Amino acid sequence: MLTDRGRFALALGAAGYAAGWAFGSRALYPVALGLVLAVAAGVAWVRILARPVGLRRHVAATHVAGDDVAVRLELDVDGRIVPASMNLIERIDGLEERTVKLSRVAGGLAGEYVLEQVPRGRYLFAQARVALDDPFALVRRELDLAARDALLVYPRLAELEVLFSESGRRVREGRHLLVRRPSGFDLHSVREYEQGESLRRVHWPTTARRGQLMVKDLEDSPRDEALVVLDADAGHVVGAPPDTSFELAVSAAGSVLRAHAARRRRAGMLVNGAIARYQPVESLDAGWDAALELLATVTPDGRAPVAGVLAGGAGAAAAAVELCLVTSALSSRLSDRLLQRAFARRGTSVVYVDPTSFASGSASLPVEARAQIARLNHVGIPVCVLRRGDDLERSLGPALARAREAAGG
Repeated sequence: MLTDRGRFALALGAAGYAAGWAFGSRALYPVALGLVLAVAAGVAWVRILARPVGLRRHVAATHVAGDDVAVRLELDVDGRIVPASMNLIERIDGLEERTVKLSRVAGGLAGEYVLEQVPRGRYLFAQARVALDDPFALVRRELDLAARDALLVYPRLAELEVLFSESGRRVREGRHLLVRRPSGFDLHSVREYEQGESLRRVHWPTTARRGQLMVKDLEDSPRDEALVVLDADAGHVVGAPPDTSFELAVSAAGSVLRAHAARRRRAGMLVNGAIARYQPVESLDAGWDAALELLATVTPDGRAPVAGVLAGGAGAAAAAVELCLVTSALSSRLSDRLLQRAFARRGTSVVYVDPTSFASGSASLPVEARAQIARLNHVGIPVCVLRRGDDLERSLGPALARAREAAGG
């Protein structure tokens, strides 16, 4: 409770009193008693101030990676005596501890500080405490405040009107296959034929079995499904945070997903992390906020190759009509999975984040990646290559994608 200065003052007062008694110097008594009383007064002052305190923290609702975040703090002090100033210490998980000087305003104290260039992520305001000092800094007491909040910093996304995969896909003969957006109807049940219905809807197997006309009761089942798969394999992250290949991959995946949501297309994002996480999105008003939160908090903690997500005939990847994979690792096994989708006439595209551009700044692709991109391009799977510093709006758009496809061919 006593500061170093307070302990020194108390010791000096005791020593002065002892010296005055030992040498019979009455002049030392007032000085010694004054030092002791100053410490006692400091203790009393701090106890008076140590009343319940309420903290309100104000942070703007939306921030993207690299923004400066202003945090305003307001303290409500329970009592008539409000100090002229007070120091507040705030600990934020993942960021440096901050000490803020709060000044007296109407009704309490207030102050603010700025977190500069905050990377993408979720940051918890883990602890806040105020330091109460007497005017001579002889006594200090810290009070913990119950004000745990979280700050979400979203990735910086590009607003895309047209995706690179929608500019036309090259096929083996050199023609372009336009991306289709299929929809259709699923058989819901079979019912009796009603007068005036088209005979095209007759369900002949049931008709033959029951001896009367039966028609198919069809249920509208739009198949306008797009899936963005984000590879969060921890073994392929290159670069020093926050400038890593994974951060670029997150921004790319979010930009592609946003393009679908802006058109009110039924879409979703699947993260290949330690725990596979799937978030459906119907529009910017339905599901998009949850997808943004997932993009803000996702970490590269995956242990299994993303090729496993594309294997099998079940799951979100198998059901998706269109799939866009965002990855920093292209292997022959992964290419085989993508080629199987393409041969099944399911829309497939790839965003390849070049990890070498984050390691050495090399302009050339890894040999394995170059070979797999050539395989994918050969059957008409669009591949967009992203490198460190690329502009997402330009790179994920159609013009640059066509130029890169031509260069790869």
